[in-house]
Amino acid sequence: MRILCVSDQVDPLVYSPRMKERFGDVGLVLSAGDLPAEYLGFISSMLNKSMAYVAGNHDLEAPIERSLAGRLGAPTERGTIDDNARATGAADAGFRVLTEEGLIILGLPGSMLYNQGPNQYSEAYMAFRIAMLVPRLLLNKLLRGRAVDVVLTHAAPRGIHDRDDLCHRGFKCFLWLMRAFKPRWLIHGHIHLYDLGDVRITEYFDTTVVNAFGHWIIDTEA
Repeated sequence: MRILCVSDQVDPLVYSPRMKERFGDVGLVLSAGDLPAEYLGFISSMLNKSMAYVAGNHDLEAPIERSLAGRLGAPTERGTIDDNARATGAADAGFRVLTEEGLIILGLPGSMLYNQGPNQYSEAYMAFRIAMLVPRLLLNKLLRGRAVDVVLTHAAPRGIHDRDDLCHRGFKCFLWLMRAFKPRWLIHGHIHLYDLGDVRITEYFDTTVVNAFGHWIIDTEA
């Protein structure tokens, strides 16, 4: 199966009348955040395939538990739910474990906390939310022989494709997650690529880390 990964930029190769010709053999679409709902709707209507997404730091998200969020360093003022994204038929993978087209997907939205805006999290809060998903991952390992196939994030892992500024700094807990549960892929956005020399793909232990900026195709049989 081929997976179309998109994030952060409306790509003219995707947002095109020839999209179905180019990507008609895709079986699944994954969005790593910061894309207009109308764009996701266009992809969904053109391909009519399963789609899952996580919110980026420029997207709005449902409110979370304010007292807990404040103690762990997450922002206490949140945006409202963006129903347009769900109207595309896409599955919200944020802090969830989903199964789409036979693949186990764990979604982790947002970026590092830098100005108290929506979808920004401290390292401690992101680690806490990952810890809450560990029982589900262990159950997958027991029942299905693998914990997770794809970790879909907006931010990058710390030290892999990330930047030095706080906004674009990656999460250390993503590194632990990859070492502990060995997903086949970690797909992220948030880090814009403007130079052909920029690194898009990095191997980390058993996981291939992919920056989905613009668009990228993954072949699960490769």
